[in-house]
Amino acid sequence: MPPDSRPRERLIKQGAESLATAELLAIVLRTGSRGRTAIQVAQQLLAVGGEDRPLRYLATADINELAAFPGMGPAKATQIKAALELGKRLVQEETGRTDFVRSPEDVYFLMKHRMRYLDREHFCAIMLNTKNQVLAQETVAVGSLSAALVHPRELFKGCIRKSAAAVILVHNHPSGDPEPSPEDIKLTDRMSQAGALIGIQVLDHVIIGDGRYVSLRERGFINSTAFDSSR
Repeated sequence: MPPDSRPRERLIKQGAESLATAELLAIVLRTGSRGRTAIQVAQQLLAVGGEDRPLRYLATADINELAAFPGMGPAKATQIKAALELGKRLVQEETGRTDFVRSPEDVYFLMKHRMRYLDREHFCAIMLNTKNQVLAQETVAVGSLSAALVHPRELFKGCIRKSAAAVILVHNHPSGDPEPSPEDIKLTDRMSQAGALIGIQVLDHVIIGDGRYVSLRERGFINSTAFDSSR
């Protein structure tokens, strides 16, 4: 490829916005494989995600799956995941890091970019003070494709350490459908009872899917008025 046509040189001269997605990905990959350029490997990777959402495959595939793709390997797979994580954190800085949580919608916007493309269930806790100000966000458990096993002691250990007055439970459904399962409802009740015993209120349990969420408080499974009083 002539020097003036190479993605890296074009980015330097014209800016990153002038490059196609495959060219940007080729820069992350750095090299191709036998018989294929980095751009060709990038194009084949993006084709897996389809025309509408070409980056989705890169976001949802795990390291081993990416590494096994023809022309990849562990080094290229980790480079892609690192680049995607940087982009995700930039979005969180720009749109997601609110100091206060006043509604389930606030919870969704705070956590959606962190959780919506995970390929396992991640159970997280948002710890709050008495004014619903965020003290910390912690991942409490990581489960299988369909379940995260959570024990109350693992959840409330972090809450006690942060001197939290309340906590919001958050987990994702890798299927993309945020409708609560019977197990989700039982877990919510169990955590609410445990929190009541130690004086830490469970304000809500928000389940995040692909582009939407469900609040178990809004569904009537948690009796809390703390959001209302903080408005």
